[in-house]
Amino acid sequence: MEAILASKLDPGFFEELAGKLNSLDFANCLACGMCTAGCVFSDVHPHNDPRKMLRKIILGMREEVLNDPFVWYCTMCERCTIECPMNVNVAAITRALRGKFGLPTAGFIQKVVDDTIETGNQMAVQPDEYLETLEWIQEELQAELNDPDYRIPIDVEGADFLFGLNAREIKYYPNELMKILKIFYVAGANYTLSSRKWDATNLALFSGKDDDFWKITGPILEEVVRLKAKSLVVTECGHAFRSVRWGYRTFWKGPQFPIRFVLELIDEWIQEGRLKLDPTRNPEPVTLHDPCNIVRKEGVAEPQRRVLKAVCLDFREMTPHKRWNYCCGAGGGALAMPEYTEQRLLKGRRKVEQLLATGAKVVAISCHNCMDQFNDLNKHYKLGMRMEHVCSLVERALVMPEKN
Repeated sequence: MEAILASKLDPGFFEELAGKLNSLDFANCLACGMCTAGCVFSDVHPHNDPRKMLRKIILGMREEVLNDPFVWYCTMCERCTIECPMNVNVAAITRALRGKFGLPTAGFIQKVVDDTIETGNQMAVQPDEYLETLEWIQEELQAELNDPDYRIPIDVEGADFLFGLNAREIKYYPNELMKILKIFYVAGANYTLSSRKWDATNLALFSGKDDDFWKITGPILEEVVRLKAKSLVVTECGHAFRSVRWGYRTFWKGPQFPIRFVLELIDEWIQEGRLKLDPTRNPEPVTLHDPCNIVRKEGVAEPQRRVLKAVCLDFREMTPHKRWNYCCGAGGGALAMPEYTEQRLLKGRRKVEQLLATGAKVVAISCHNCMDQFNDLNKHYKLGMRMEHVCSLVERALVMPEKN
């Protein structure tokens, strides 16, 4: 047995992975099991256990690590890391294993990455389709706002912020984008959209291939500079927000500017009195899901709560919540891997239990990726709940200013 085990060990594997991470954080692993306790999916399947993966890495079991389904089962949510007394970042290790050891990318992730590099957005929306969709939204808002002079600003220089989208908002959910732009209108926001690079999403965040990642995220940061915008604001999408912030911190060498989440701005506008709201328009009990990429990884937890308390009559927290909240089960690219659909729905059971415990009828979800998972969970577990973006709840509560 010792001879068989020894034949599987590669003493250099530990150091090689550390070099690819530019860090030795997992060298501090105590094998104490707190990561397993923190992972809400460790009991769903044996391959969901982060401690088992770390132990194999430390022992130098290269082949066992690189062929372990954990590499793709992990949602990279970092809940294990906040429990770890040594702050070992399993998500970073998982990303390095995926991208820097040449593992074949599971599911459709690489196809989406390739499409994004080729077309500039993850839904392969062509430039004329993008502009036609914006024109349609503009016409709809002209009628709804009773303002024939309303225009969606495109490629306007010197705006307070460039607004980065999720390609789903153009391809599948233009009504969601219309609601956001309506909020911008009422708040008197000074913003612009780009005609060149407008999709802030980046699935290379999950594939782990840095060259692909920067080909996708670099251009939207460059657009902020080209259009002389003062900041970049990202729509209600967790991995889009995480992508541009992480890319900015990790790779960006250009002029400095803030990158903010759209609900941070809406929160400020409410506090400044720029948005008048009627919470009676959202009378049903509402709970809030905390997307891992927004809350646990990027630390934005309070603005969305203040917003919901301003637009809803009955806001109820999940238990646990904020940085301790559970991943919905679709992170780390899982939503783009149909071969893991069964796993994804099984993992979502923990989130379902959280939802049911609140007694809420409406779930506020500030992430498109999470939204798709919640819609699947709603159907699979027959919850009968209504899933909405926070901006949709804000738009419903808007009290339109009187025309002079």
